[in-house]
Amino acid sequence: MHFRAYRPACLGTAILFACTACVASPPSRDKSVWNYDGGVLLVTDGSLPDGPCFRISGRVTAPSFFDNLKRINNDAGSTFRRGNETLTQFPDQVILAFVVYDHPCASQLERTGTRAYLTRPLMSSLHLYLYWKHGVELRPIADAQPKYFSVDPVIPYAASRAHDLPEKLEWSYEFAVPSAGVPLTDSLVLILRSPDGHIAARVAARL
Repeated sequence: MHFRAYRPACLGTAILFACTACVASPPSRDKSVWNYDGGVLLVTDGSLPDGPCFRISGRVTAPSFFDNLKRINNDAGSTFRRGNETLTQFPDQVILAFVVYDHPCASQLERTGTRAYLTRPLMSSLHLYLYWKHGVELRPIADAQPKYFSVDPVIPYAASRAHDLPEKLEWSYEFAVPSAGVPLTDSLVLILRSPDGHIAARVAARL
């Protein structure tokens, strides 16, 4: 199963939380350094009205681009550097890869009994929207290219009990996102909406 469509005006395939990178210990009071080796991480929890909750976990990468990339913040502002090179823009293309899987709602942790799980029909009904964000402006990404998709079973710890449990699945996605000329100060935003337009999840990959 896959998201219903894939276009920004109708991109077929909680609340915002972006995990960009680990902050290094600031060498001084007026300076901090953020490292982006391995890319930019993103994590958020989402939910469907009267339905299951889930987690999105992913990463934005590009071959060699994020290796030794640092953001240096000081009183003069922020600068992106890789070695002795100062960078201001993303490469021509970045790769967005993420997985979606069941994760208990906070309210479900306090309840006993059965709970709702993500199903193939539910995931197929969701719509994915991708944007570049600058300040409060969202620019739809029209030509991101799907590169990979899979649906894989999640095996319970007690494999012998698998037949007694509802099917649990993990959805994996990968997109090639054009990024030529996009400033490094912009964010890549992912939004999942239900068929009625409800925002099921939103997360930003931000440097």
